Amino acid sequence: MDPVRNPYAPGAGQRPPELAGRGRELDVFDVVLERIARGRPERSLMLTGLRGVGKTVLLNTLRSQAINHLWGTGKIEARPDQSLRRPVAAALHMAVRELAPRHRAPDRIDAFLGVLKAFAQRSAPAGRGAAAPKLRDRWQPGIDVPASSGRADSGDIEIDLVELLSDAAGVAADVGTGIAVFIDEMQDLGPEDVSALCAACHELSQLGAPLIVVGAGLPHLPAVLSAAKSYSERLFRYQRIDRLDRIAADQALCAPAEREQVEYEQKALDLLYEKSGGYPYFVQAYGKATWDHAPRSPITAADVRVAAPEAEAELAVGFFGSRFERATPAEREYMRAMATLSLVEGEADGGGRDDMDAAVPTAEIARALGRKPASLSPARDALIKKGLIYSGERGTVAFTVPHFGRYLRTQPA
Repeated sequence: MDPVRNPYAPGAGQRPPELAGRGRELDVFDVVLERIARGRPERSLMLTGLRGVGKTVLLNTLRSQAINHLWGTGKIEARPDQSLRRPVAAALHMAVRELAPRHRAPDRIDAFLGVLKAFAQRSAPAGRGAAAPKLRDRWQPGIDVPASSGRADSGDIEIDLVELLSDAAGVAADVGTGIAVFIDEMQDLGPEDVSALCAACHELSQLGAPLIVVGAGLPHLPAVLSAAKSYSERLFRYQRIDRLDRIAADQALCAPAEREQVEYEQKALDLLYEKSGGYPYFVQAYGKATWDHAPRSPITAADVRVAAPEAEAELAVGFFGSRFERATPAEREYMRAMATLSLVEGEADGGGRDDMDAAVPTAEIARALGRKPASLSPARDALIKKGLIYSGERGTVAFTVPHFGRYLRTQPA
């Protein structure tokens, strides 16, 4: 097989050659865009799921859909050490620039850009003993109009964001279209920023304004939003992005191969599903390695068995190992205990064993390590902040990375 023609793409956020199994999500978003364009009420959208299920790819695809509907769009990636103010200003600047050529009143665009500049430059009011704003918080946006005064510049992020998004929605309404702001890794937003975003979306939904937020995050994102505003449970449309079923996983492998005049034997597809578990990133990783090792078409189960160690070695270094290396010895001990306790043996669709990692009560982890639960809180909290585990329900934790427990169970202590 010619490696140059290898169609598979196991990369972070890299769109696979065949976006299989996400048709429902794309159809739902098309309806959302059309309803908002016709003045019908709709909720902002939150995508949740483990790492490696394709949330970022889907987020980018939804953005492309919005652009095809002539919406203004902007995208940001949340970071735990950065305020929402600067990135959301940059995203809205991009979105309004896309709409500006179709707006009949340049003064209206300039007025909004003045508000946007004031929002971007305004930091929270400094209290006694507060540290000076960091350089990135004193960012000067590239906007060639003077900052306005009295709108979105109070320094209170909740007040300012409501005013800013309302004004941006007004610009979109003038053009007869909408604005969509896409936020990746949304669980990493700070509590104040999450609260402000919920308040802004709440105000926009009440006004029927043509601006929506599309967020993507780990499975505990709904809990993060609910902790900020209790009404967030009803404010957003939540879509769980999970691993692919057998039909979709086969499509992700076979459709790109067929375009290169290559076929798979059924037993090869069975084994690939067993190895990948249907997780899109793993499907691409095993597909790429198998293609490179297969001598000819059709690809056989023997080809998969030969290629699997290379795919697993790459995953062990790039997908699992890099995350494991970020943990301290105490955190690794905590995760090893989780891995031992989380094993659930099921049957994959292909007929082989499919090891899954279930949520584990923190009390059981403490018991397994012979420690008091309170003494393990620092390790647990640090792992949550590093994005290695999450707490979907009170008193339990689970891995954010599929098959991470299986990886840990194969590593020497």
